[in-house]
Amino acid sequence: MANLLPFRGVLYDQDVVGDIGKVVAPPYDVIDGDHQRALYARHPENVIRLELGQEEPGDTPDRNRYTRAAQYLAEWLTSGALRRDSVPAVYPYTVEYVVPDGQGPSAHKVLTGFLGLMELQDFGPGRVLPHENTRSAAKADRLHLMTACRSNFSPIFSLFSDPEQRAHRTIQQAIAAQKPRIELTDDDGFIHRLWAVSDPQALAALSAELRSKPLFIADGHHRYETALTYQRQRREQEGGSAGTLRRPYDGVLMLCAGLEDPGLTVLPTHRVLKSALPPIQEIRDRLGAEFTCEEIPFDRQGEAGGRRRFLKTLRERGTQAKVFGLALQGASAYYLFFFRHEAEATLGDSPRDRLDVSVLHGRLLSRIGPAELDEHTVIHTKSDDEALDLVLHGSGRAAFLLNPTRVSEVSAVASAGERMPHKSTYFFPKPLTGLVLHVMDEDGP
Repeated sequence: MANLLPFRGVLYDQDVVGDIGKVVAPPYDVIDGDHQRALYARHPENVIRLELGQEEPGDTPDRNRYTRAAQYLAEWLTSGALRRDSVPAVYPYTVEYVVPDGQGPSAHKVLTGFLGLMELQDFGPGRVLPHENTRSAAKADRLHLMTACRSNFSPIFSLFSDPEQRAHRTIQQAIAAQKPRIELTDDDGFIHRLWAVSDPQALAALSAELRSKPLFIADGHHRYETALTYQRQRREQEGGSAGTLRRPYDGVLMLCAGLEDPGLTVLPTHRVLKSALPPIQEIRDRLGAEFTCEEIPFDRQGEAGGRRRFLKTLRERGTQAKVFGLALQGASAYYLFFFRHEAEATLGDSPRDRLDVSVLHGRLLSRIGPAELDEHTVIHTKSDDEALDLVLHGSGRAAFLLNPTRVSEVSAVASAGERMPHKSTYFFPKPLTGLVLHVMDEDGP
């Protein structure tokens, strides 16, 4: 079950830092080196200095980007750039956005949720359900940062079932008479709005609604596992154990939203291979027992016309069958591989094995792709156009395009206690880092 812990969030003071849009950042794991440098230059108190600090020449175990983050945090709290709220609250949060081209209707959507402190629980049925595997290097990085700063800077993105939208209505009623505390437009043109709700009745109603619900982690598996590790370490240091007295490290910052929220989008994560595949006829021969192949040639308009038909067919046919798109460097056509109906019967009952991404890796790539699939051989991207452009004009030799995993499929995998293959989902839109921070107050959550 999900236990909500209202907490005194730490927020930027707009009177001190000015435009909040200049001090927030996307999640750390979607920021490359160029973007990191741009955020550093945008504002001297941009949250990037806390969440993803730059390495410097001469760094040592005692002086590094983690210790600098702790120093920045202390300085900004002292100067008033960051201020802790005076009363415990939850923070309703909406993101108004447009779905990326090719991923569905281009109408506006609004994701609605709330930022709050959720009690840490071990993974298990009825509690917190992961759906993806994690990697040790990323968890070590996050643990160094949490140990140095004793804070959560970016929220974990979690989902709970709210088919009747009771929690959604509770949030809407609580903010109906309020102006947003923060409203900003990000670099993509998305509008982010944040409120603070401290009314005891509203908090009690939201807490009661969540108490019987498991949480599905949509994004932030590394941070959640890191928070569990940090909690265990702190308990060992203090000679204590789990009990009725909650400590600051017993909670973790989360954005919680409904699984059924119409504002939630799941994007696919395409695979771009850096090494060449066999010729197309050999690919067809190797896959012929389980896949049929359809060719979509470039037309009189060149590649652009073929691309439009290729992506349109991939999306439309993907609602009824498992279909995978293939682009090959130097080809004058795109290819669609359809998983035969009779082959689907051999997949078994495991929700994980029936995913498109599992079929791609287990039944398709394993027969024609490189022996090792890692960061040296594969580029992952959520963008259709980026995947195809990498093959046409960049370092990609071949690209496999997928349809997005359905939210119901993610839920089924998590509920079965299974984990999805790496880079299976891209939940969208991502919450910003820096709107609300959880800086651990030793007096309580």
